[in-house]
Amino acid sequence: MLWNLALKELRDGLRNRWIAAAIIVLGTLALALSLLGSAPTGSVKVSALDISVISLASLSVYLIPLIALMLSFDALVGEFERGTMMLLLTYPVTRWQVIMGKFLGHVLILFIAIFAGYGGALLIMSLLSEGGMDGWQAYAAMMASSMLLGAVFIALGYLVSVLVKERATAAGTAIGLWLVFVVLYDLILFGALLADESQVIGQQLFSMLMLVSPTDTYRILNLSMFDGVSQAAGIAGVASAAGMSSALLLGVMILWMILPLSITLYLFQRREL
Repeated sequence: MLWNLALKELRDGLRNRWIAAAIIVLGTLALALSLLGSAPTGSVKVSALDISVISLASLSVYLIPLIALMLSFDALVGEFERGTMMLLLTYPVTRWQVIMGKFLGHVLILFIAIFAGYGGALLIMSLLSEGGMDGWQAYAAMMASSMLLGAVFIALGYLVSVLVKERATAAGTAIGLWLVFVVLYDLILFGALLADESQVIGQQLFSMLMLVSPTDTYRILNLSMFDGVSQAAGIAGVASAAGMSSALLLGVMILWMILPLSITLYLFQRREL
């Protein structure tokens, strides 16, 4: 039944042109940014794909969360408004299966969009670049972490959807959530850093504060995981000096996915129909 619910969400995504739109947007922007990039020279060999990872990681911080939230903000409140949730629960399905089935379906939509959009750009870049597939590991890791970032914001969208009573409220809250994590948090953090004349905020505290945001965690992960990318981005050794290993960064992102999803499951179990 879980897989049937996931396939239903996938069919809805196909019918509503979500997948096609996401593929076109991600693919076009990924290819454009990749073709505009040029590999710098230095002591460490940097490929065109390494440069693409830097550009696409910056793009994904804005675009992937937005796509994920637009997919998920009405996943529950929309069903309640249309009156289809009670009908759905008359089938032999538990409430946790409804949540996890929808989650799996939305993650699958995102996977198809990222695989086709970013993967298509990778294929074209490998054909046009003299370096061929040099740096494909960093690019593949960026695609996988983009999936995880999308899953985080799908889970956050579900939390919004279970907390509010109206679809319009869910849409506004989702946009507000996007603005907080993608724009406002960094502005507040760097504003506090600039205002900190007595240097109360040290490197360790600043690193911990950056881990509060899943988008910052994603950005640091992709810019520090591989030597070529970190050298090109100019942050070689910064993450390791701050004690932020790849395992820690991945763990933080996974926790960001599990916590809102768990709260959503708990609230949905207790909600009266």
